Amino acid sequence: MSIDSKAEAVNAARSETSASVAYSRLEKLFDDGTFTEIDTFARSSDSYTEIRAGRGTVGGKSVFAFAQSTDVSGGAMSKAQAAKIKRIYDLALKTGAPVVAVYDSIGGRINEGSDLLGAYGDVLKYSGNLSGVVPQISLVLGKCCGTQALIAVNADIVVMSENAELTLNTDGSDASAKENSAHGTAHIVEKNEDSAIEKTRQLIGLLPSNNLDYAGCPEFEPSDGASDDIIKSVADGGSAVELQSEYGKSFRTVLATIEGATVGIVKTENKTLDGKGCSKAARFVRFCDAFGIPVVSFIDAEKFGCIKCAAKLTSAYAEATSPKITVVTGDAFGAVYIALAGTGAAADITYAWTNASISALSPEASAIIELGDDLGGKLKGAADPKAERAKVIAEFKNEYLSALRAAENGYVQDIILPEETRIKLMAALDMLSDKRVSTLPKKHNNLYI
Repeated sequence: MSIDSKAEAVNAARSETSASVAYSRLEKLFDDGTFTEIDTFARSSDSYTEIRAGRGTVGGKSVFAFAQSTDVSGGAMSKAQAAKIKRIYDLALKTGAPVVAVYDSIGGRINEGSDLLGAYGDVLKYSGNLSGVVPQISLVLGKCCGTQALIAVNADIVVMSENAELTLNTDGSDASAKENSAHGTAHIVEKNEDSAIEKTRQLIGLLPSNNLDYAGCPEFEPSDGASDDIIKSVADGGSAVELQSEYGKSFRTVLATIEGATVGIVKTENKTLDGKGCSKAARFVRFCDAFGIPVVSFIDAEKFGCIKCAAKLTSAYAEATSPKITVVTGDAFGAVYIALAGTGAAADITYAWTNASISALSPEASAIIELGDDLGGKLKGAADPKAERAKVIAEFKNEYLSALRAAENGYVQDIILPEETRIKLMAALDMLSDKRVSTLPKKHNNLYI
């Protein structure tokens, strides 16, 4: 074969591989003209491999990615496909770059038998080894069932388009984006494929390249501070991305930037913090800590609703060594204060709004202990003892459980006005930017599961 004919064969093969949906998806993910394909001509059975894979930049940041698509042998997992994925993981590990995995596959090449089992196992192992080293985002744009779903969910963040399917069940049940969002499996669901890809690009911009890198955006739009929503009032304009919004609704978990620096924001939404919410917040705090992202917590809650999940959340806060700043915006009583704002959370800085109430016990229990017989005396002869009791406890709460009392006892470092919150957080983040903590030599604690 002549040189010219060889070149023609290569160009023909390149044209064939670049005509796939997977290739076009990666081109959309990466900045224009930056996609460099890897293992372009690797074959699987009677065709080129079922995925496209390579490196490019997203907002100027180096990123590795692979993409399946059902238009090439159904996107089916194979020994050859696994080899390409492992190469991507290996390069990401060596260079400290994030990995995006795009899933759209009918399943696996069953005819490969035990080789297919080994392929699945290798990919799952490689993904697990990268966890906490570089960010991993799964982008589910088609079918992702069985073992592949397990690999996809092994990532830090799962983004789905509305028509995608994700399930361990090979019969396709419990697979919809709506179900995955409600179960907390999908962190983000977008209307269509293009918006899911664009959201993934935004996430990459918020995250560090690896666990030793800085997370932030040099260019940002400052918040006007006028929003009634606490998160929007402190976050840079347009930077907030909420994760798992349809799951564990007693908490909100949001990635955003404050003056260009990425933070993880945890905000309580209910007075009682339920188990799902605690589990969601615990995973989010651990994710932020793995990549050195500061955690900013807004607390207004009275109690936990699940002791097991409360312990999980307490453990996540206590073990995290990234900067931790808490703002008590309302109530913080007993275990809630200790676990999320005080010594249990190992918070670096705790602020309280002027209206905040902080106590080791509930206001009612504190009033009974502190007032003793005086409480009975105040209720004696009342026309409506129940209403009078509530009034006395409210007065006690206002006078004795105030933010000022907590500050006098060293439980908060400053009392601030709501409109001061952003500027106070900016100062605290700057102060804690060089935080370093040495931990005890151990593999991990045993309190999370």
